[in-house]
Amino acid sequence: MIPGRESWLAGLALAALVAATTLPINAVGAPIYILGFGINAILILLILFLASLAAFRPMALEVADLVLLVAVHVGGWYALTLLPLVEKNAGPGFWGLVIGLWLLAWRLVAGLSVFKAGNRIIAAIMKVVVPLIFGIWLLFLWEVIVRGAGVPSVLLPAPSAVWTRITGSTDILWADFNQTFLKAVLAGYAIGCGSGFLVAVLADRSPFLKRGLLPVGNLVSALPIIGMAPIMVMWFGFDWPSKAAIVVIMTFFPMLVNTVAGLSAADAMERDLMHTYAADYWQTLFKLRLPAALPFVFNALKINSTLALIGAIVAEFFGTPIVGMGFRISTEVGRLAVDMVWAEIAVAALAGSVFYGVMALIERAVTFWHPSLRT
Repeated sequence: MIPGRESWLAGLALAALVAATTLPINAVGAPIYILGFGINAILILLILFLASLAAFRPMALEVADLVLLVAVHVGGWYALTLLPLVEKNAGPGFWGLVIGLWLLAWRLVAGLSVFKAGNRIIAAIMKVVVPLIFGIWLLFLWEVIVRGAGVPSVLLPAPSAVWTRITGSTDILWADFNQTFLKAVLAGYAIGCGSGFLVAVLADRSPFLKRGLLPVGNLVSALPIIGMAPIMVMWFGFDWPSKAAIVVIMTFFPMLVNTVAGLSAADAMERDLMHTYAADYWQTLFKLRLPAALPFVFNALKINSTLALIGAIVAEFFGTPIVGMGFRISTEVGRLAVDMVWAEIAVAALAGSVFYGVMALIERAVTFWHPSLRT
């Protein structure tokens, strides 16, 4: 074994796989065993046993990880093919298989997360592969627990049911995405972040504004969405402008505070150097202080990328046309169409993650010189 590589997971997985081969996979009715499904089941279980032994790392780390990568995904596919036979009736053998696969997947992710790639391209690929594998196995665990244990769909639908709803309701989901994200979120985000940045620059120039605006901004940021949303609907109507107004309120203060803090990031020696060059206020601002403030500005942009979507969706609960993510979630919950609710949540989560990722990529391109981004 290699210290710190969680080889104990392989031992537990091996014990769980032994239980999967000796115990029935169903809980009610005549016992059904995995080994009774023929040569395919025997070969897959043999591969999993070999993967468990390889996970103890008696061989090269890359070879063991490759064996695990193939074995756990083949085993996961086979477990999903068994689900229709044990749906709402999963027995100890099936759960032993699931636990063994999950432990091996955990072992795989633990090994890949400490993998040191000598090539920058491979290192970049690994940054995507590791969270992707982890996410896939979370969905796998969600699917088998919900269907194997017979969890009511009203409480928690399976990922397959959510995916079926997404593929069958693309027109509705697109209309909701267009109303909430492309109209309310983007408009409010641009106005809120832009105004917060400009006010921060003005406040930095004027001590009076700096001392007066920050407490007021703090007060505005503490206003509850559920209290402001009905007021914004009365002011701007039921359509997307009222939701954009909520987004402006939510994104203004984080940008204001972060920009004001960033403009103070340049130390005294750097400012004295600009002063010795006879630089005026605006030259110092654009050539020294704003570049030093960019990490703070992008920090606010990334925070606001998720706050904006949350604010727009919650605001739609309090008055909106018959379209929008928040409207769809509130109405479908009342109809107990929980799969549609989860479909909207999935679209919102994907949109928010992509939006955050775009801001992070822009940050890396603009602030590549910053020490936190150097490799």
